[in-house]
Amino acid sequence: MLTKTPLSGDSPAELDTFHNYYESLVLREIEEQLQGETREAGFVADAACVALNHLPPRYIRYDVDMSFYLSPLEREEMEAKVAGSVREAIAFVKERERGASG
Repeated sequence: MLTKTPLSGDSPAELDTFHNYYESLVLREIEEQLQGETREAGFVADAACVALNHLPPRYIRYDVDMSFYLSPLEREEMEAKVAGSVREAIAFVKERERGASG
């Protein structure tokens, strides 16, 4: 992986500082949409993977970078995309669970 590749002057710790901004948004949205339901961690992980695979990657080093560069309209659009992707992902994973148990 990229973090294991030695680059001149860069330490692996410096390379571990970037992440996909959507990851935390998706996890928060899953928590919100599943409010009141008890689900195993595997269900949440599956739903997060499905949702993230339907969203464009937005890699950043610091969350504050995204706050600085996004307009209010872009933030609204991003949140709507996340909510829709999570809703579809939860339905997909629930349907798979029903199919596996039946």
